[in-house]
Amino acid sequence: MRHKDLKNGIVNGMADHDIELDTIGDNHISTSVDTPLREDAFELSNDEKIKSIEKDFANIMYTMGLDMTDDSLKGTPRRVAKMFVNEIFGGIQPMNKPKASTFENKYQYNEMLVEKNIVLYSTCEHHFLPIVGKAHVAYISNGRVIGLSKLNRIVEYYAKRPQVQERLTMQVVKHIQRELKTEDVACIIDAKHLCVNSRGIKDIDSSTVTAEYGGRFKEKDVKRELLDYIQMELKQ
Repeated sequence: MRHKDLKNGIVNGMADHDIELDTIGDNHISTSVDTPLREDAFELSNDEKIKSIEKDFANIMYTMGLDMTDDSLKGTPRRVAKMFVNEIFGGIQPMNKPKASTFENKYQYNEMLVEKNIVLYSTCEHHFLPIVGKAHVAYISNGRVIGLSKLNRIVEYYAKRPQVQERLTMQVVKHIQRELKTEDVACIIDAKHLCVNSRGIKDIDSSTVTAEYGGRFKEKDVKRELLDYIQMELKQ
């Protein structure tokens, strides 16, 4: 099925499931551990995607009643399209996957390594509003180590997608587990969701904490050590 025909079919069929879809979105429910992508996700080039999104976003702005001839607005559709494809959703593109250089643990450091306070910017896939917070990533070497900056880049790669925080947390852990060939990896994310803070319940103080613990991090003492490092409370 061609991209245009599939797009029209999705739009025309959305009304059949409006209630169910609203429930999933309003409750921030994830339906997949993997980012939901179609098989033809990369059929269009980035330039083609930008042109298509530019037209669609211009139509959204026009429908809302904005004057698209105004100098301040007429360049907005293209700016938004370029931002979507090249920046805030760049993590969808496999070409942007970080090359995780790993090295032999020659100095025999066998304790926990924690990269804390990794600044995180993502986008809620339910309302396309920002998620802003910090990620804390840890691992215990099984003979290999990874460059510290690569931990930040892995978080950034998966954050630059339409996301659900639970999925993002799990994707970071699974990626590092594959690279280091060890289960002993953990990730904790504490983030604010503007779809909660600025709309709906409008609770500006709340944040969401998610965690994924692999291997030895499931052990209470090891988990406690990690939480001590990042100064969070362990729930009994």
